[in-house]
Amino acid sequence: MKTLHGLDIRMGQPIALTFERSIESIERRASSDDRYLVPGWIDLQVNGFGGVDYNTPDVSVDDLARSIDALLSTGTTRAWPTVITAAPDAMCASLANLAEAREALPLGDVFDGFHVEGPHISPDDGPRGAHPRQWVRAPDLDELARWQDASRGRLRMVTLAPEWPGATRYIEEAVARGVIVAIGHTAATAAQIADAVSAGATMSTHLGNGAHAVMRRHPNYIWDQLADDRLAAGFIVDDIHLPASFLTVAVRAKGVGRSVLVTDASAPACATPGRYHLGDQGIDLTPDGRVVLAGGDRLAGSALRLDRAIANVVRFAGVSLADAVAMATINPANAGRIGGRARGLAVGERADLVRFRVDPDNGSIHVEETYLAGQHVFQR
Repeated sequence: MKTLHGLDIRMGQPIALTFERSIESIERRASSDDRYLVPGWIDLQVNGFGGVDYNTPDVSVDDLARSIDALLSTGTTRAWPTVITAAPDAMCASLANLAEAREALPLGDVFDGFHVEGPHISPDDGPRGAHPRQWVRAPDLDELARWQDASRGRLRMVTLAPEWPGATRYIEEAVARGVIVAIGHTAATAAQIADAVSAGATMSTHLGNGAHAVMRRHPNYIWDQLADDRLAAGFIVDDIHLPASFLTVAVRAKGVGRSVLVTDASAPACATPGRYHLGDQGIDLTPDGRVVLAGGDRLAGSALRLDRAIANVVRFAGVSLADAVAMATINPANAGRIGGRARGLAVGERADLVRFRVDPDNGSIHVEETYLAGQHVFQR
């Protein structure tokens, strides 16, 4: 049996936590350890990390292992590699490669499941984002089945635009097959969004992004999603994708409990500025931290890490540190229906754990230790 000491994130009081693969007990116990002890972060949208692109079908197992190590160093213990719009065979090949690595790698459980973002999205400039237009296509249940087969049954979420003909039936069937449906990269009307939610859609993908640069003030598809309490919402809090004013209002509208921090990270995350890839597309990490399509200025994911997203949402949206941690732990566990993680630090929950300090001068978070299902996997 292992024991960790630290500070409870909500009460600020010292606790002692005993665990193996899961948490066995939590006690109030005096300790000089002033590090916070919390559940490990969960990221439902990661296109790549540590210089590694998850949308390249032949990326090596060694490279994926290196990417997992980089995720763990930031406190992320569960992540959903996200495959975006591409040719049908390429998407299946990427999923198959990721699923094979998940089973082969000692720490492959970090890849808790897989998220397919597209190709059933708006073809319009703006809502389409950095997804290649030539591969945007209508919802297809046979393709959904191929993704599930390629992922070895671990497809967990699909992001689509609900304005496509047949989208309501597709959503109903996807949900019946155990797949979470998120609304994103959309130009849908209020009625189409309402129909999608009634059919079973439960999340908004990186709300406030993947949208027209100019739209009518109201109604519009951002307000419609913010207003629906049946939808949780993912937010990219990197001080690039969303201004602080929008983020503040959006978190107030959703409530902390329905707000989920995601990175939408691509290969340059936790890497140095330069040229990388997102599938067949070149992308650049600029010196000021933006990830853009090569040679242009269109955002193509981010270089964000969840430890920084937590600190950022405290700074930009004025939430407490405890609420910010919930937005990266309990909330994505509930939105993603991730077993053993939905109650946070509680007896019987999986021992995915992080100890960290907060810089008193600037509020940045410094992850010092990470545990994955009770295994010590990172020490700074």
